[in-house]
Amino acid sequence: MEVDSGRALMLWVLFFWPWVTATAMLSPKGVNFEVQALMGIKASLEDPHGVLENWDQDSVDPCSWTMVTCSPENLVIGLGTPSQNLSGALSPSIGNLTNLEIVLLQNNNISGSIPPEIGKLFRLHTLDLSNNEFSGAIPTSLGNLRGLQYLRLNNNSLSGEFPLSLVNITQLAFMDLSYNNLSGPMPKLPGRTFNIVGNPLICPTGMEKECYGTMPLPMSFNITVSQDQHKEEVCLGNLKRFQFRELQVATNNFSSKNLLGKGGFGNVYKGQLQDGTLVAVKRLKDGNAAGGEIQFKTEVEMISLAVHRHLLRLCGFCITATERLLVYPYMSNGSVASRLKGKPALDWSTRKRIALGAARGLMYLHEQCDPKIIHRDVKAANILLDDYCEAVVGDFGLAKLLDHRDTHVTTAVRGTVGHIAPEYLSTGQSSEKTDVFGFGILLLELITGLRALEFGKAANQKGAMLDWIKKMHQEKKLDMLVDKDMKNYDRIELEEVVQVALLCTQYLPGHRPKMSEVVHMLEGDGLAERWEASQRTEALKLKVPDFHSDRYSDITVTDDSLLVEAMELSGPRWHDDETVVAGLALSLAGEGVACETPLETLGAPPFMGADIAMISMSLKSPAVLTKLPLAPSQIPCQGLPLPPPLLSRFVRFWLSSEVFSRS
Repeated sequence: MEVDSGRALMLWVLFFWPWVTATAMLSPKGVNFEVQALMGIKASLEDPHGVLENWDQDSVDPCSWTMVTCSPENLVIGLGTPSQNLSGALSPSIGNLTNLEIVLLQNNNISGSIPPEIGKLFRLHTLDLSNNEFSGAIPTSLGNLRGLQYLRLNNNSLSGEFPLSLVNITQLAFMDLSYNNLSGPMPKLPGRTFNIVGNPLICPTGMEKECYGTMPLPMSFNITVSQDQHKEEVCLGNLKRFQFRELQVATNNFSSKNLLGKGGFGNVYKGQLQDGTLVAVKRLKDGNAAGGEIQFKTEVEMISLAVHRHLLRLCGFCITATERLLVYPYMSNGSVASRLKGKPALDWSTRKRIALGAARGLMYLHEQCDPKIIHRDVKAANILLDDYCEAVVGDFGLAKLLDHRDTHVTTAVRGTVGHIAPEYLSTGQSSEKTDVFGFGILLLELITGLRALEFGKAANQKGAMLDWIKKMHQEKKLDMLVDKDMKNYDRIELEEVVQVALLCTQYLPGHRPKMSEVVHMLEGDGLAERWEASQRTEALKLKVPDFHSDRYSDITVTDDSLLVEAMELSGPRWHDDETVVAGLALSLAGEGVACETPLETLGAPPFMGADIAMISMSLKSPAVLTKLPLAPSQIPCQGLPLPPPLLSRFVRFWLSSEVFSRS
């Protein structure tokens, strides 16, 4: 009888234990306890802009919610709602999110007391509640957060005695309690980088120097002088300023053996710091032209504030008279581009997860950062993979960082051939929708395993890569697109991802979805309706001549990293035909172009004639309307002014064309 009972118990364990462990995180009502905690936070806050609108109490997975970051095990580890105009109070239920590592609620209007329950978040390493309206005492329970490294409670209305319990936080590297109403004695703090100025009961007028653990600089830059090491160390928020020599040693003097990759922004080297930490060091191109030191620090601080599970975290920086370097964590799995070429091949589920993770990272940059960040070079090489093969978006913020010059004019179009949206090339103006275009190309790279410029070549196709993709989709030959090394995939899911890619790469930026909509579509929400609407629009377009082309991204160059800049026509690029160049220069100056001039004579891309017609027609030019349809190799009519957007793009293409590189 006892044997039977033992067998019964064993069977119960085998069959029901997995269910018990899987539901251990659920409350008696079957709701994830983290969902309950987050809904408690939402209920106590006032959200005038609907930032937390998709926080749904009926959901069992909060990882898709805005402002929420999860671990690979789907545990909530980050809560970030900075600068969202939130008010109300911070609910004590935050203490139930016991896996939290980062809380960023700065620059809002949240009032009331700081919940002492925060002291239960033993994994917390970053807490920023600065620039709110919190009042009352700082909870002594914060002293329980032994792993806390970064604490900002400045610019509130906190009162009471200085919390002596903070002395217990031995790992605390940075603390700012400035501009409150704190009182009491000032203890010896564990970290040298602190600021308590603006607390009149601790720091009376004339005693400000005693209230800085560091010498203050504008915009929260703090210099720490280490008497032991006799060197200057600058902490920028929770960033470290590295010495150039330190990074030289870490990378073996930037040895080619340590080179991880080359890109439009600079070279990346693998390095090992003195404590054994592996890092990736990006040595920026034109370091001495990237603005002044204060400007560079400002942009670096903005990059460092973008904290999300799917964004590459900036660890530190280095500035010299001629160098600008950024230090990131080392990603052992490399980039999506390198993994697509490696073995074993990524399976379909991993590629889908990478796509969704990258989309969430870009959504955060566009819609949750203040100010928003436009990436401007979304591609497989800039999507890195962590130890769990989760997507981490890298190189964000660098385009703006390197656009600072000695003059106030910036003419660079930064990006990679095959990924650059048409309107970005034509005007030089980037937006969220240029990133959406690049993301659409990234989806196609994940499906095909090819770089953008390789799409058509793989099937011996001529013409535009997107035309080829559309053709395969319309003819239901998507199998021809799929990476030959990816054996098992869901055909229905494949078609859905192709549809998302085509929606993202529509010619007009206004027709492309936002990244938040892309995330929803990849999650299976709203794609059918959006695709049907786009097909209705496409059907209407087919009733009129199609003058635009998707072939803006089809220029073949040897280096896929492109920095196209407007340049002066200082002399003929063709030494044997100065007349042609002079005539072209006059045309580009707005004098008009000669009728029926063969474009091949000028070295222009063969689709340029159609572009002139398309843009001119949009300007309601009667001369063009009488000349349609056009031969693709000829300019339409004499005396036609070249519209400024096309002028800009024509100059860029002409000067970057391989045809005109002959000397």
